[in-house]
Amino acid sequence: MIFTPESADAGKRIDLFVAEQCELTRSAIQKITEDGLLRVNGEPVAKNYRLRVGDVVVMTVPEPRPCEITAENIPLDIVYEDNDLLVVNKPKGMVVHPAPGNYDRTLVNALLWHCGDSLSGINGVIRPGIVHRIDKDTSGLLIVAKNDAAHIGLAKQISSHSFYRAYHAVCVGRPKSDKGDISAPIGRNPNDRKKMAVVADGRAALTHYSVLSAYSGYSYLELVLETGRTHQIRVHMSSMGHPLFCDSVYGAGHTPLEKQLADKIGGQCLHAKKIGFVHPITGKDMFFDSSLPDYFEYLLGRLEKDQI
Repeated sequence: MIFTPESADAGKRIDLFVAEQCELTRSAIQKITEDGLLRVNGEPVAKNYRLRVGDVVVMTVPEPRPCEITAENIPLDIVYEDNDLLVVNKPKGMVVHPAPGNYDRTLVNALLWHCGDSLSGINGVIRPGIVHRIDKDTSGLLIVAKNDAAHIGLAKQISSHSFYRAYHAVCVGRPKSDKGDISAPIGRNPNDRKKMAVVADGRAALTHYSVLSAYSGYSYLELVLETGRTHQIRVHMSSMGHPLFCDSVYGAGHTPLEKQLADKIGGQCLHAKKIGFVHPITGKDMFFDSSLPDYFEYLLGRLEKDQI
């Protein structure tokens, strides 16, 4: 592919410019750039290269590699499916895509069995069809793209913040206000690169929250994501001094009830309950609302009982 920037494109980042010219995501273009397959005037450039008038941009898109991940016959809770996408209700404890230490029994292994070759290849062989992800111990709704056109359309909605995502959670304590916004940048924790944190030079992150019910020492919340940073809800709630119930990574310590129910809950009490988006192919408005899983209902029942 050959692109010739116009004067209005001067100074624009090359990954943004190319993404505007073709049906590839910026992350895919950045990977192509890192592999030396995006050249300007015959020379490889960095992904943050700024265009100049007269530049000739040539991109070579590599042939898709066959997927090396094994398909596994794992039951899926499919909420919706058509020729372009499917919506899955992921159980707590299931990893979304293979990673060191988790190469099988993941959602991707199950999707490969269910969909075969009908998955978007944009995110590579490890994450076919995965447009967005939720943590292993977070349950709830997840969208999977069956082709690249659907993937690109969904990714653009996420990028423009028009993709609606509402989570339900139980946190320790009660926020000062029953409704509010948490606006705090998130980046890698400088003291532990495996964790995220609120940091001054992080990426902008915004979470809207409202208290649905208050109990003795705990709150049941709905949280709507404006942005989608890694561990955003968990980090934002922890930064407020109200970590999610049983969050072993971002919790400030364990209350007696958390210690008692740790095995029963199995990680942070967080459920991706609602999603809304425009179907990337048909243009139809789509909305899904999942029931709370058993572990979540059990905890709410216990909190109600302790309240009496």
